Amino acid sequence: MRLTLLPVLLLATAPVVAATHDVAALEKSVDADVLAWRRDIHQHPELGNREFRTSKLVADELRSLGLDVKTGVAHTGVIGILHGGKPGPRIAIRADMDALPVTEHNELPFASKATSIFRGETVGVMHACGHDSHTAMLMGIAQAMASMKADLPGDVMFIFQPAEEGAPDNETGGAPQMLAEGIFKEFKPEAIFGMHVWSALNVGQIGYRSGPFMAASDRFHIVVKGVQTHGARPWGGIDPIVTAADLVVTAQNIVSRRLDISKQPAVLTFGAIKGGIRYNIIPDNVDLIGTIRTFDPGMRQQIFDDLKSVAEHVAAANGASVVSEIPDIEGNPATVNDPVLSARSLVSLQRIAGAANVVELAPITASEDFSYFANQVPGFYFFVGATPVGQDATTAPSNHSPKFYLDEGALPVGTRAMLQVALDYLNGPSH
Repeated sequence: MRLTLLPVLLLATAPVVAATHDVAALEKSVDADVLAWRRDIHQHPELGNREFRTSKLVADELRSLGLDVKTGVAHTGVIGILHGGKPGPRIAIRADMDALPVTEHNELPFASKATSIFRGETVGVMHACGHDSHTAMLMGIAQAMASMKADLPGDVMFIFQPAEEGAPDNETGGAPQMLAEGIFKEFKPEAIFGMHVWSALNVGQIGYRSGPFMAASDRFHIVVKGVQTHGARPWGGIDPIVTAADLVVTAQNIVSRRLDISKQPAVLTFGAIKGGIRYNIIPDNVDLIGTIRTFDPGMRQQIFDDLKSVAEHVAAANGASVVSEIPDIEGNPATVNDPVLSARSLVSLQRIAGAANVVELAPITASEDFSYFANQVPGFYFFVGATPVGQDATTAPSNHSPKFYLDEGALPVGTRAMLQVALDYLNGPSH
């Protein structure tokens, strides 16, 4: 395992936020624990709403630090509250804990060999999106902040969230479930922070974007209904396959011709088409499923409305009909970084990584349920580079790949960055 840091991180120790708060020293005091926790969690991954071992590890550690701890939130979530010794604001920091149904292809001494049941099938389980590192880093941040409790202004909620990748079928979970259970009613922060390791950046780099950052994600399901007939006599029925093909092509005009994409980007993707079983039989029905990604609520609704209209009119033009659910499951809203909080946090990130290594990213069409928290209070979410220095990050295996590889040099970078952001906010001029 390579442990790499850009030279700027070794030389440019972050300025202290207050006379007694040396962020670099705080981070170094928890480095060994963060590394050990990350490897342990990586070797024992758990799917969403099933993070039993992980949540126990987290809860035991938070209790040992003297935090107020609540477990069983949204099934397996853990909340820890640290009350500082001085008056100040309330903030929250969030990490996700769940793994993915992916079989690991990395040769590591702590590689995952775990399996589980997903949608009725036995699957490999892997932290292919880096949530193991998020959990470990937030545990380290809690430990570091607890060590300076007497001098800490304000209160901090540490949110360890299950099921960010989505709850199992027929279950609820994730950020919306935590909010539904009232975590912000009992403790309402004035700001919330989160971070994610990211393969498209090298270790030592930090990525951010003010305003819309990650896309809203919605699924759709369209059933095209025709009339079955022999393939040699297409005039004897109504062909849902031809109708579905026409629908897929026509729907591309929604993004390319109907949306004002100079405002924000948007994506409409058909992910699967299923219809028919034999070469010479025209079937009754064809199923279409896909995803919609948007950054603007108005554009999101326009795609919903236009796709429904296109489906109905194309079907009618072919003599068929449709049953549509658009969306069939409403996904995460867009993750929007509060502009004021972003500007304030950017200064903190630059202190840690150096201005040249803090890069403004283009909008990301992946989605994040951190957005639910950021819809309740001002939020700031940033990316931490995970690919080794010297390797082309643009060609590195992406998050969600069975070969996703986290250079563990990302751990001290992320830990120090979040500590700096949080402590700068708590000690900020408005407080």
